[in-house]
Amino acid sequence: MSRDLEGLLVVCVEQAVAAPYASCRLADAGARVIKVERPEGDFARNYDALVHGESAYFVWLNRGKDSVRLDLKAPADAALLDAMIANADVFIQNLAPGVMDRLGFAPDELRRRHPRLITCSISGYGDDGPLRDLKAYDLLVQAESGLSSITGNAAGPARVGVSVCDIAAGMTAFQAILQALIGRGITGKGRHIAVSLFHALADWMNVPYLQYAYGGKAPARAGLNHPTIAPYGAYACADGKAVLIAIQNEREWADFCAGVLGEADLAQDPRFASNSLRVENRAALDDVLTAVFAARTREDMVARLAGARIAFGRVSGMDDLLSHPQNRYVEVDTPSGPVRCLAPGAVFDGAAPHFGPVPALGADDDAIRREFGTPGA
Repeated sequence: MSRDLEGLLVVCVEQAVAAPYASCRLADAGARVIKVERPEGDFARNYDALVHGESAYFVWLNRGKDSVRLDLKAPADAALLDAMIANADVFIQNLAPGVMDRLGFAPDELRRRHPRLITCSISGYGDDGPLRDLKAYDLLVQAESGLSSITGNAAGPARVGVSVCDIAAGMTAFQAILQALIGRGITGKGRHIAVSLFHALADWMNVPYLQYAYGGKAPARAGLNHPTIAPYGAYACADGKAVLIAIQNEREWADFCAGVLGEADLAQDPRFASNSLRVENRAALDDVLTAVFAARTREDMVARLAGARIAFGRVSGMDDLLSHPQNRYVEVDTPSGPVRCLAPGAVFDGAAPHFGPVPALGADDDAIRREFGTPGA
């Protein structure tokens, strides 16, 4: 596994998902990451206890980090954090807006004292604007950003099934920190990075935003159907499992009719002869497809689709994902034993990744206090 960031020190006062996501990726790349937790620990440790006693969120996002417990209202612990930051390359925090400033760790002051330091603050809505002090959690931001309005089906809006706003903010912070590290290598100077859940997700909302702002058209909630292409959606098979198909052009539509439906003439049906007509007559089209798919098992339909070179995806449940043939895995040690996780998306030179363990709460308290020169707890 590439250790490109080895030798860099990252100090994080972090909790939940967004900041731990960014710092986890830095740890994966070889940086030393010190996770500062409140005495009772990051509350994400207690989101669930489903991974043989550990939280699924915490196991996913905190491998390869040191854990130190600090009460930042206590002068000795604040001094310890100050000593850590003085040696750091990157400082990340995602406490409530203004908390770190009141504790004496405002980014401007830190960078005045440490010009090479890169600071990154992650918030719900950013440093300015009328909502800057609003409490922000992932699902709240899904609603506030408009994501919920385009997710779901005709029956109503729905939550995206993972913490997409937190993850978007963590990804944005990670790439911005890497950019700042490259910039520091050129200029010798650090910088401050401000990331918010709202703005990270709003960037991802640009296509529906532009469609509405310039075309006056708000995307419809279409469930597992594409709103402007047909057939492009999910169909249930005889075994109760579904497969999602995508037809992108008229050649594929003709191949689909002949090779999958067994009705070559359907491609020229006046109701279905173009994508616009198929969308306009989607209900009639779905009647035809539903009958064909319902008569065969999912794997039978998958074989037909593959034979006709039609794009498809099984609508996988968690049981399917658990044994998916395309999965890659990493094994991560935790305080309660090894856990096999799905691997990150990037592969470097074909090498299998190896990551550090998930720390127990306060696992590195004594070592870090000795290293940074603040005795006692």
